[in-house]
Amino acid sequence: MPLRSAKLIQSLKSAAAHDFMRRRAFPAAIPFLTLAAWAALGEVGLMLAATLLPLPFLLSPLKSRDRETSDDGDFDGLTGLLLQAALERRMEAQMANLTDAGNATCCFSIKVDGFARLRENHGDQTAEEVLRVLANRIRSALRARDIVARSGDSAFLVSLDPVANLDLETAIQMANRFQASVEETIPLQMASIYVTCSIGFCLSSRLNRPSATAMIQGAEMAMSEAHLSGTSNIRAYTADMGRKVISRRKTESEAARTLQKDQIKAWFQPQISTDTGEVTGFEVLARWEHPERGILAPVQFLDVLNQTGQMGELADLMTRQALNAVRAWDDAGFYVPCVGVNFAGDELRSPTLVERLQWELDRNELNASRLGIEVLESVIAGTPDDMVVRNVEAIAKMGCNIDLDDFGTGHASISSIRRLPVKRIKIDRSFVTNVDRDTDQQRMIAAIVTLAERLDLSTLAEGVENAAEHAMLSQLGCAHVQGFGIARPMPFEDTIQWMEDHKAKLGPAITIGQKSG
Repeated sequence: MPLRSAKLIQSLKSAAAHDFMRRRAFPAAIPFLTLAAWAALGEVGLMLAATLLPLPFLLSPLKSRDRETSDDGDFDGLTGLLLQAALERRMEAQMANLTDAGNATCCFSIKVDGFARLRENHGDQTAEEVLRVLANRIRSALRARDIVARSGDSAFLVSLDPVANLDLETAIQMANRFQASVEETIPLQMASIYVTCSIGFCLSSRLNRPSATAMIQGAEMAMSEAHLSGTSNIRAYTADMGRKVISRRKTESEAARTLQKDQIKAWFQPQISTDTGEVTGFEVLARWEHPERGILAPVQFLDVLNQTGQMGELADLMTRQALNAVRAWDDAGFYVPCVGVNFAGDELRSPTLVERLQWELDRNELNASRLGIEVLESVIAGTPDDMVVRNVEAIAKMGCNIDLDDFGTGHASISSIRRLPVKRIKIDRSFVTNVDRDTDQQRMIAAIVTLAERLDLSTLAEGVENAAEHAMLSQLGCAHVQGFGIARPMPFEDTIQWMEDHKAKLGPAITIGQKSG
């Protein structure tokens, strides 16, 4: 091949590989390149031009498609926000500015409280629309160079662009701003939704070696602490949180196996009549009797049992221990009319629940009225054909008592309370606190008691802390009370002694019309 041919081929290859070949100017050069090839090599030149010149057009879409695929993989399809991995990469680039004197950044972890229940109650479509609205609100609360990502089913991460003088007070103000944005009412087509969120944040100044990974971990630890404290809380990362998280994870790992080790026990909190002072029942509360760490409250293990699908086993265990206790009290000469066991929605959805409860009652030779089932308002808010509702109706037909727990905090309507066989409403402690001094609380309790009387329902006030609250609730007509002011939850072994002491405090029953001597 002549030298000039070799040079031309090399020139065409170079042109195909060069960046300008992919630009808009390249199509205009094609006629000149084609003529040059024909002038130099004739038909051979034309063939080479026809072969090589289209290559940039063939390769560009592939490269462009690769870039698009890569970019699409960085974003969440539902909200349009970055995904966590992409946020971490951008955070690392941001944090290069931390070398400037006085610059700092902050990472926020924002989690919607109770999102699983929202999805269960309102459906996937509504839940997804809520996430889209929240994503837009959080994005609107940021500056141009701040970054936001979706980090889980109902969680978001925010990284602030490094600035000077970013301190704890400023970070708290930002967290409050995010929380206010999230917790505004969300108007939808059929209804308005209200959600709360837990927020944790980590300042780069709190870390010895700040990095994107460390910042995110710190923010998520703080968010977990906020979430454990209840809804709508904010927490800042501190150095000892890491140790707490390690301890908690160890607890969670052990909790998944604790049912097999027979370490979870039923504890009992008394309920008494405001008329007579007599014991009218006990509520069963689960406690983990840990061999090394002592007595652990439900908040430290219920989430794990729920995640591992063991809540049904826990409910069966509590029912079995509760009815064993009733049988033992009867044998010891102490009549307790009813013992209440808490059941969540998932446990009440079991198709074999009614048969299992009947079997336990028969095994202990107890009437069904000796067992109370405590359900939350949100549980009975379902449709009439819901499995939970059908089970509750069947349990009531057996003769068990149905208590509506935490009344006033859920979603139940008056019609659903009338439709279902609820026998007693348990007034939430939020209405009971300071009822002896707060006239608003007194009016609220009086209204609830009046409503219950009209619906032929009994009432029990939870969270009674002292004798003054007890006395006021009695005056307002509440039939039963329960709380630390009566007695703290106790193991079964202590219940008989407590009942003996309580009976002694009440004194002998007064008999009217009996002659002395």
